[in-house]
Amino acid sequence: MTISRRSLIIGISAVGCAVRSTAAVDLLRPTPQETFGPFFPVHTPQYHDFDMTRIPGRAGHASGQVIDLSGRVLRTDGSIVKGARMEIWQANAAGRYEHPIDKNPAPLDPNFDGVALLQSSNDGRYRILTVKPGAYPYSGGGMRTPHIHFDVMSDDYRLVAQMYFPGEALNEKDALISTMRARSRDRARIVESRASFSLRASPGKYICATRR
Repeated sequence: MTISRRSLIIGISAVGCAVRSTAAVDLLRPTPQETFGPFFPVHTPQYHDFDMTRIPGRAGHASGQVIDLSGRVLRTDGSIVKGARMEIWQANAAGRYEHPIDKNPAPLDPNFDGVALLQSSNDGRYRILTVKPGAYPYSGGGMRTPHIHFDVMSDDYRLVAQMYFPGEALNEKDALISTMRARSRDRARIVESRASFSLRASPGKYICATRR
């Protein structure tokens, strides 16, 4: 089963999602910066491929529920950011990162390295084929809800973010989502689930938005 890209929340750690209407919009809401987290990739792949469900040279495919995720990189005025360099990383379907400091006892997936390198197209679009990441325990004693990390870079700006999935039981207790108010984030902006979303960046800078 493939998760519809229209049902995803694309968040940037503390993930603000703002609905972008079909009417004219003066400014899109910027996505706040977030930390890289402890599992930022140590080794990036030598290949550039949107398909994270396989590793070149191996016959197998990643375990888990396949999701087809696409979006756009935009400035808050709605203009396109083409050629944005993107690094996307995540845990596998069991909740384990391909990272030397991840001590989660969940199994690694030999057909999933959990990292993709790509650039936004001339119209600001990107796409990845991956698997839905699993939840995992963190050092504070709780569980992180399923999420995907984004590091988006242009010549004059860098945005680090996370994408969350609506309807997850762990969302309400997640260490980042549940502390948004204390960290001056608008909690209401990540629970929208309409046809299109925009992710906040810094004022006047860039956002990521799902395809309309």
